[in-house]
Amino acid sequence: MQPCITGWGHTKFGALREQSLEELIIAAAGEALDHAGVPAEDVDGIWLGHFNSGMVPDAFASSLVLGLDDALRFTPATRCENACASGSAAIYNALNAIRAGETKIALVIGVEKMTELDTAGVTKALAGASYQKEESGVSFPQIFGRIAGQYFQRFGDQGEALAKIAVKNHTNALSNPLAHMQKAVNFDFCNTVSDKNPMIAAPLRMTDCSLISDGAAALVIVAPELADQFPRAVTFRAAEQVNDYMPMSRRDMTELTGPRVAFEKAFETAGVTLDDIGFAEVHDCFTIAEMMIYEAMGLKPKGKGAEAVTEGLVLKGGKLPVNLSGGLKAKGHPVGATGVSMHVMAARQITGTAEDMQAERHDLGLVFNMGGSGVANYCSVLEAGK
Repeated sequence: MQPCITGWGHTKFGALREQSLEELIIAAAGEALDHAGVPAEDVDGIWLGHFNSGMVPDAFASSLVLGLDDALRFTPATRCENACASGSAAIYNALNAIRAGETKIALVIGVEKMTELDTAGVTKALAGASYQKEESGVSFPQIFGRIAGQYFQRFGDQGEALAKIAVKNHTNALSNPLAHMQKAVNFDFCNTVSDKNPMIAAPLRMTDCSLISDGAAALVIVAPELADQFPRAVTFRAAEQVNDYMPMSRRDMTELTGPRVAFEKAFETAGVTLDDIGFAEVHDCFTIAEMMIYEAMGLKPKGKGAEAVTEGLVLKGGKLPVNLSGGLKAKGHPVGATGVSMHVMAARQITGTAEDMQAERHDLGLVFNMGGSGVANYCSVLEAGK
């Protein structure tokens, strides 16, 4: 028996300039506790995923959620940071505490407020998640531009496939009222460099890049012996973390090796194959990342990831719908919130409550959250059950 998600909360993602970091945390956490039917006094531990890296002055944010309810006072609260996988780091630390018997009911929150800085400021803050000895001064669009460039050099120009991934995720986001950008974009627009779709870091265009977003998401996770007390339970059949070398110079960047190992370990732990999975939420910080994740998960062999989108395998109604929420590309990417948001979206799918986003097959779901250039990798397999 494994820990279970029994409730969740999720703010809208977007440019939420009128809401503070604390207000976002409290909104998501309050919704999650209400959804689970858990009073604040029953929470044994709190974990907060928050990257920050100077985007807000709140460098010590773990206890901000205590403002939600006086009953949370004196509850242990810990901030977790692992770049863009900070939200999953918070989840996995809560899982470890539950498995160790130290916690029965955990509250996990992921949050980021990015729009307090301008684009240049956010770009500089995110660059702190790269290997400073060799990659200092290189932005993340440039890092993934380099990855795309190496991939294109070996396997040919994949620009059309990347444009199709962007179209897919923007189309999916139209069904997600919490998404940052609910706007359809067509293939010609995404595949053409223009004033409205400039080249950001060749060969990546603006439509290949995720959004600068604010937002928060939260989960209530309980020990398996408590699951029968709750009206819903989504079980972690697997939760695997794999970290790879930070320097890109030590890795073959035409593949995502750390993610591949994370998928392999998760499938082995869960006792499943990719064919058993009904849907996936994956880390499309850039469209090239999503395409290479198709290969890392085994949907297509190395160098053939483009076929997954051109053949329609990853579209809604396809063999393995990917990012029915709109993904980071259109739902938004408030860094510390992303991993928690992915698990919320997957839990909604598993319980058949995803409304217009609902996958046809939803008994087993896959979540993959990545920090840095494939450095911190978290892969979860989720299923219904108590």
